[in-house]
Amino acid sequence: MAITFSISDLAKEFDLTTRAMRFYEDMGLLQPDRNGPGGRTRVYSSRDRTRLKLTLRAKRLGLSLVEAKEIIDMYDSPRDTTAQLEKFLEVLSLHQQQLQDQMTDLQANLDELKVHQREAKALLTKSLRKSAAKSPAVRTTA
Repeated sequence: MAITFSISDLAKEFDLTTRAMRFYEDMGLLQPDRNGPGGRTRVYSSRDRTRLKLTLRAKRLGLSLVEAKEIIDMYDSPRDTTAQLEKFLEVLSLHQQQLQDQMTDLQANLDELKVHQREAKALLTKSLRKSAAKSPAVRTTA
């Protein structure tokens, strides 16, 4: 007998809400069987569990759900894996370039922020010196 999972089983295992699980189903990433009155009870297979695991891994890598589905669906066909691996590498390269571009932009922002911090500190120091020079010295006698 095949191992099956309920929506709550998988949601708990992967720290998701049942709403997220239903969303992944709506996107075509999961295809649970339906049981019970009116087919309201979702029954997930080991295949669904694996697809969910791959979906979450793809999200962590920065892939969209559409990209994740496209790649995961390619693995469902039993043919040569060359096309799947080439597509996967293409998507990963694209995301790697996007992340590198973002890192470049972030570094430029950090560099600009440091310049503004130095300028603001210099102005503050100058302002404090002017204020100290204008204030009469307070003398205390012991």
